[in-house]
Amino acid sequence: MALNNNDITGVLLLNLGGPDSLKAVKPFLYNLFSDREIIRLGPSFMQKPLAALISSLRSSKTCRMYGLIGGKSPILDITKAQADALEMSLNSSPITHRPSPSFKVYIGMRYWHPFIEDTVRQISKDGVNRIVVLSLYPHYSKTTTGSSIAEFRKAAEGKGLEVQYIEQWYDFPLYIDALCELISSGTEDIKDEGFVLLYSAHSLPKSFIDEGDPYLEHIKGTINAVNRRLMEEPYNMGRLEWHLSFQSKSGPVAWLEPSTDETIIKLSKEGCKNLFVVPISFVSDHIETLYEIDILFKELAEKYNINLKRCRALNTSAKFIEALKELVMQKVIKGEG
Repeated sequence: MALNNNDITGVLLLNLGGPDSLKAVKPFLYNLFSDREIIRLGPSFMQKPLAALISSLRSSKTCRMYGLIGGKSPILDITKAQADALEMSLNSSPITHRPSPSFKVYIGMRYWHPFIEDTVRQISKDGVNRIVVLSLYPHYSKTTTGSSIAEFRKAAEGKGLEVQYIEQWYDFPLYIDALCELISSGTEDIKDEGFVLLYSAHSLPKSFIDEGDPYLEHIKGTINAVNRRLMEEPYNMGRLEWHLSFQSKSGPVAWLEPSTDETIIKLSKEGCKNLFVVPISFVSDHIETLYEIDILFKELAEKYNINLKRCRALNTSAKFIEALKELVMQKVIKGEG
């Protein structure tokens, strides 16, 4: 039944999505590699045939990875929890406190259920005409936010929605504070021994950066803001030794460097004993944190006599949910597109 409430503002959280079972791994990979904004597989007419081939070749290995972290991606469960917490926070705000909810938060995934087009269909069915589209990628890239918003625009065409977009928030103060809070608490037990801070971001083909994609600039902007904030009250962490590396590359093209595994080996040769890894481009746990960092990189670090700790993902931390709420409220109050 439609909500029939013109006072409701919808909030659509856009995210990557992930397989919700081992059976979903192969079709998820196909959807991922079919997107030419992620990686270009030969001439355009070969994109889908090559995506089918790659997903078939990689599915067994990828299933083994997901098998080690519970048999599925946790991203949907976490994004649902984020959506629920955000909706509650928005509707408990003094500005929006009314007998009936003023905000309804939806989820739209790019490569697995619930797909963006299905969620847009539900938004229309609910009678919600105003929508704030919030990308859960803080750092803009055409491969992530760009691709997801393009999919949303296609799905929303002709539906008469009044839409506002939040496409980047890499230096938003509350987001920076949320990261600093997790870094500070996570390093509490090693701060007296000394540690190296390693920001590990999802990699991207160098060609995209060369073509003007701002992703790398945004990543560096977040790191600079975090490092400055960590020196201030209440963290008082002083000057830190830090590095930036990249993970999760795939395919034969040139990717951003240095890789996280190469950086771990390099740091070991420089005498690093405690390494604190911050998954800087992720706002929730996924295979990149639970498998790549917690299993692969941790085993590599142990081999090279490094104690590796990972910063907890933002997930549903109170300060992160507050950051999302403020992003939405600022957009709604200003009334900008």
